[in-house]
Amino acid sequence: MLTWPTFKNFLKVLLFVISTTAVVYFSVDLIQEKNNLMDIEEYNPTSSLVVGQNPKDRSKFPFVDVHSHQWKMPVMDLSDLVADMDSLNMGYMINLSGSGFGTFAGNQDLMDISLTKSIENVESQGLSNRFGVFVNVDFNKIDDEGFAENNVSIIKDAVKQGAIGLKVYKNLGLNLKDNSGARVKVDDKRLNSIWEVCGELKIPVLIHSGEPSPFFDPIDKYNERWLHARQKPASFRSPDEYPSFEVVMQEQYNMFENNPNTTFINAHLGWYGNDLDKLSEQLDNLPNVYTEIGAVIAELGRQPIRAKRFFVEHQDRVLFGKDTYRKSEYNVYFRILETSDEYFDYYRKRHAHWKMYGLNLPDSILKKLYYKNALKLFPSIPADLFEIKN
Repeated sequence: MLTWPTFKNFLKVLLFVISTTAVVYFSVDLIQEKNNLMDIEEYNPTSSLVVGQNPKDRSKFPFVDVHSHQWKMPVMDLSDLVADMDSLNMGYMINLSGSGFGTFAGNQDLMDISLTKSIENVESQGLSNRFGVFVNVDFNKIDDEGFAENNVSIIKDAVKQGAIGLKVYKNLGLNLKDNSGARVKVDDKRLNSIWEVCGELKIPVLIHSGEPSPFFDPIDKYNERWLHARQKPASFRSPDEYPSFEVVMQEQYNMFENNPNTTFINAHLGWYGNDLDKLSEQLDNLPNVYTEIGAVIAELGRQPIRAKRFFVEHQDRVLFGKDTYRKSEYNVYFRILETSDEYFDYYRKRHAHWKMYGLNLPDSILKKLYYKNALKLFPSIPADLFEIKN
């Protein structure tokens, strides 16, 4: 006959399980401590290497940040941000998210309002000489009747209001689907009218396609971004759900090549910061394409000799960008670009568990990277912000 345990017996079992678990936990902890075992996230050794230290909290020359995201721009008081910019020597910031969160909600009305309010807010605070705004469009409606005409109209209206470029997010080519459920490729011909009107209006298209190549690789002990996968697993792209890195990059290349009259800014070094030969080849083949260094300075900092040669060879085609705005992180950018420092840390371990080395770029290249190349693409930026005194 089946009998149910009494509450007293249940408590005994529960206490036994808890006490056993506690003993096992503390025993494992003691064994790990005794054998110097630790998690990879805990290991953070202090280097004994004695080398020069030249931290940089301010850039040598004024710069344009062509890749920033200020989601609250329609309503924010910009005075604190301007103070940050002044302290960094940032002359001008481009907010790529001018149409706001509505871009991801697929709400075109909200996107249009966000763009208008962003531009109006900048103007009302007398800061049109410090901030530029990009427009965003909704590719989710690619099969809707009048998709091309509507987006051409949206872009033209945005430029009339003061937008200085178009930002394309990474959902294109990865998880954006049309009405049939098919993935929308980066070189989809249904988007050609968008690229064409940007060329006609002479506004650049800054596009983020794909992810770093290790994000498409198996998540195992050989993947140098394993820690990123552990902390941010959604960043990785399983082959069961996504195309390969090579497929997305080839689609983007095709799109650049098929639209020679449009200027493109290939964000994040086109995710070829770990293969500068490939990036150099693309820049040589595609005179309408520029690139920028947002979120990939760690790739340059681990290969100072090759990276410096890249800047020398392509000094007229590279722009300064940061991506996520955190004032405290710019110093690593300045230090890598401007100094000869060796063996220093990047600011986020999951992005770079390796050490950084300075490129010590010459002033002539720094000026192009920091502002001269941007002034070529964005004639509305006041050049007098970048006059170098003395």
